[in-house]
Amino acid sequence: MQKSTDFLVIGSGIAGLFFALKAAPFGKVTIVSKSTCEESATRYAQGGIAAVMYPPDDIQKHVRDTMDCGRELSEEEIVKMVVSQSRDRIQDLIDWGTHFDKNEEGLYDLGREGGHSEYRVLHHKDKTGLEIIRAMLHQAKKHPNIEILENHFTIDIITQHHLGEKITRQKKGIRCFGAYVYDPDRGKVKTFLARKTLMATGGAGMAYLTTTNPVIATGDGIAMAYRAKAEVKDMEFVQFHPTSLFDPLEKPSFLITEAIRGFGAVLKTPDGKEFMYKYDKRGSLAPRDIVARAIDQELKISGEDHVYLDCTHLDPGELKTNFPNVFEKCLQKGIDISRNLIPVVPAAHYVCGGIHTDKHGCSSIVNLYAAGECAHTGMHGANRMASNSLLESIVFANNAAYHAAYSLHSSEINRDIPDWNDEGTIVNEEMVLVTQSFKEVQAILSNYVGIVRSDLRLERAYKRLNLIYQETEQLYNKSFITTRLCELRNIINVAYIIIKQAMKRKNSIGLHYNLDYPKADQS
Repeated sequence: MQKSTDFLVIGSGIAGLFFALKAAPFGKVTIVSKSTCEESATRYAQGGIAAVMYPPDDIQKHVRDTMDCGRELSEEEIVKMVVSQSRDRIQDLIDWGTHFDKNEEGLYDLGREGGHSEYRVLHHKDKTGLEIIRAMLHQAKKHPNIEILENHFTIDIITQHHLGEKITRQKKGIRCFGAYVYDPDRGKVKTFLARKTLMATGGAGMAYLTTTNPVIATGDGIAMAYRAKAEVKDMEFVQFHPTSLFDPLEKPSFLITEAIRGFGAVLKTPDGKEFMYKYDKRGSLAPRDIVARAIDQELKISGEDHVYLDCTHLDPGELKTNFPNVFEKCLQKGIDISRNLIPVVPAAHYVCGGIHTDKHGCSSIVNLYAAGECAHTGMHGANRMASNSLLESIVFANNAAYHAAYSLHSSEINRDIPDWNDEGTIVNEEMVLVTQSFKEVQAILSNYVGIVRSDLRLERAYKRLNLIYQETEQLYNKSFITTRLCELRNIINVAYIIIKQAMKRKNSIGLHYNLDYPKADQS
């Protein structure tokens, strides 16, 4: 079965929806979501979205904070471009119906998080991402040019390889013609032909045992692009959020928003002592890489499973008003955050690397764009600053939409693409192998490629992953398609890239801390 569209959007988070709404006036848009359209990492974003709104804040301050958090590995011109667009892109969200909290004077009630020198984070209580998704989906569902297909899993993008040509960097480059998409309800793989394709599949937190990401975050877009020979960069920089709610039985981990620390909450050891000033003069509001490493070190010293976040000195009414989601979640666990300390532990949260793009969101594959967490734009460098990710997503989705629209005339639907061929495959009877391999990959990355690494750990991780890769490819080649099997394959690809790029980096910087290179400045 073949289906044609002007713009194929893979993913229904903030980047995919923003792109769709901007591209829809220029042609037909088809959004493919692997789950329900509401389910994405965006909906779990609590803290907010950073933007330069009022003095004394200004563009240069936001740029400087971002560069500092990124350990000067961010591309300064990209950061300037993103920050300069911040107010206009925020206005787009407001025009589409997003409600951000305001203060008594009628101005936006700006928060502050780790790494920010000014109050610049717009929010909707502690459910900012959910509010943004609500407003954007309302607009997308009523737009006549936008079609949303839920519970459809994208297997691979289509390139010259599927026409029988070798994937080499020809004069015209590798080109994207659409994607093969699995419909599990019908057990069929559909061929989606598109003039322009956006990868907006989010992150890969499920590569680790403990993550704040939803279960759909299996690195699908990065893996698909990598297999198609797109350039993928900086995957060694995996950000661990310092404060997820400690509960070994709950997956994914519940995020305790960094905005609470911006509100005045303080990290403490199990015996009630503040510890962050030992590691950074900014204390509990230091950038995430520093805080996560500090907690990791304190846990090694104490032998405990978690540290604590103390909100008990803060106004109880304001806590409940500003952080109702966190307040209610903790109450369900028997924790009144106005009276009790919150047990917290770092969890895999955000991949700073991904599909490399230019300022227009163009990948190294012609007609393939990327935006959101699956993209590497040059914004985050070695460590993402809090609340910069939603901003980056909408700026690059905006840029990509206009670039794709204005160049639409130069791209035609390729009708020579063959349909999916599963000849020779058999019914899957060994899905227990998929489940076990998934756990093994998560254990490998968590134990050897986590907050702290070493050359020996990385080498061990590589050797163990290689065996799982070979076993999985054999299973994949002889099996009917299932979503879980494809997710395993993607997680293995992403784990391989993280390990290989971590092995290549011979220094400790930002989110990549290698015990064999301890002298790098991490403060």
